Amino acid sequence: MNIDILTLFPDMIRGVTEASILGRAARSGRIHFNVINIRDYTLNKHKKTDDTSYGGGAGMVMTPQPVFDALRAAEAGRKRVVYMSPKGRIADQALIEELAAEPELVFLCGHYEGIDERILDYWKPDEVSIGDYILTGGELPALVLIDAVARMIPGVLGNADSAMGESVYSGLLEYPHYTKPREFEGMDVPEILLSGNHEAIRLWQFEQSCRVTRERRPDLWQAYLEKALEQPPGKPERKILAELSGDRRFLQKKKRRD
Repeated sequence: MNIDILTLFPDMIRGVTEASILGRAARSGRIHFNVINIRDYTLNKHKKTDDTSYGGGAGMVMTPQPVFDALRAAEAGRKRVVYMSPKGRIADQALIEELAAEPELVFLCGHYEGIDERILDYWKPDEVSIGDYILTGGELPALVLIDAVARMIPGVLGNADSAMGESVYSGLLEYPHYTKPREFEGMDVPEILLSGNHEAIRLWQFEQSCRVTRERRPDLWQAYLEKALEQPPGKPERKILAELSGDRRFLQKKKRRD
């Protein structure tokens, strides 16, 4: 995958894309990052990329000329463009999977009070938000989205099961994890995890995921229960779901599928 990132602060981007899993993905050639400094394309002799807003209002607005030229340099007309905006669609797993299927992406990071509306009118990017709050620029949201997308690309993660096995990908939040030492400051690792009984451990992990989802994300929990009623899991899992949800339908015999 090729990812172009248009920004006024390229060092913010490189500090993340050159490190950890993203850096390893870049070095292996699975992702190519092209960081474009929008300021390099301004025709203003003082390298300005912003100006006051017509009609008044607080803050400055990014001017269209340098952004247009930077997008043209990235050949954005033939690629999917994503603009990080608090007015955009809230990022979710469905969108992440959509973006991960693209061979090329362009991320446009705004700053100040935003960008001239004519940029949006002309380039028609996907406007995406990572939440209902305001940040000082689009760099951090873009990096969040890029990290989520990168995890879906084959080979980026060391364990092929990691991408889809975690958190909301499965419909449940993740179960607790433990490592050495076995005892730390009077707190022990649960005995079941030391038993060597892989099936018992698997069911314990499933139950813990259910419990934490029910407590912390009731919305996800209800959605998971509805899906599990339509596509029932195995008998041991259904017993756990019946106990935690109080819904005895999970104890009914599974319908045979022809």
